[in-house]
Amino acid sequence: MTRDGASVPKAVFLVEPSGFRISDQTARDNAYMDTHTSVDPMLALDQHRALAERIAQLGVPVVRFVGQSKTPDDLFPNNVFATIRQRLIVGAMKHPERQQEAQRRDIRAFFEDLMEYECVDLSTTDCVAELTGALVIDRARRVGFCGMTPRVDWRGAEAMHQAFDLGLTFCFDLKPSEYHTNVVMSVLASRTVIICPDAFVDPAAADAIIEAFDGQAVVISDDEKRAFAGNCLAVTFEDVLISQTAMDRLRPATLDQLERSAFKLHPVAMDEIEKAGGSVRCCIGEIF
Repeated sequence: MTRDGASVPKAVFLVEPSGFRISDQTARDNAYMDTHTSVDPMLALDQHRALAERIAQLGVPVVRFVGQSKTPDDLFPNNVFATIRQRLIVGAMKHPERQQEAQRRDIRAFFEDLMEYECVDLSTTDCVAELTGALVIDRARRVGFCGMTPRVDWRGAEAMHQAFDLGLTFCFDLKPSEYHTNVVMSVLASRTVIICPDAFVDPAAADAIIEAFDGQAVVISDDEKRAFAGNCLAVTFEDVLISQTAMDRLRPATLDQLERSAFKLHPVAMDEIEKAGGSVRCCIGEIF
């Protein structure tokens, strides 16, 4: 694969948690959320800032936005805002709190006014399309992998296919216990896929993805997936961010496969944030 820069972001953006809490709305269809425990807003903020610092240490520019207490899931911005070259895409969110996020003027203004990106606004259309939560993208090949859950519908999948200018979108059903594709799989710098076949309704769909990566697939167990091992992200061609929770649960065989793929893993503590049902990848919006 030619390293033409398309497969990793030129910068990233994050939204800091403000008054961190568990959303009652998104907890209805996110089984990864821990609704039976208390949360520490200051610890969540500290962990989030440590994530931003680690990304910056890897030489990737970081843009940070302030969170809003009325929208507790806004620390997971990649579901609402995403980019391709010179284009901002705004998602069509399922839950009302997240629909409010899509109307944020600061993030829109940064991309539209400062960066002069065209805006494709799916929030005004009749669909559900939670962007790179529902859609995992092989950026270099322009291939999307869309796991169908209540967080995306068929109109949304088609709208994202067009908005992200993809050559192919492969849609498949995830099991009812899943809410976002980016928890069960990640494409790392367009050369390796990390994937949990147990999350797929049809095993053949997972097999097809594994085959497409021609021996560059890292298969994770359900236990590793539940620890957010699939919710990792390559921010450079060599550097992969992963939560410490996931790192601690990786089997030796999984770790060996990732290391043989020539990636350096950078674990960051995210356990407080993970109570809200997302991890490292969910916190990072990519700028292309």
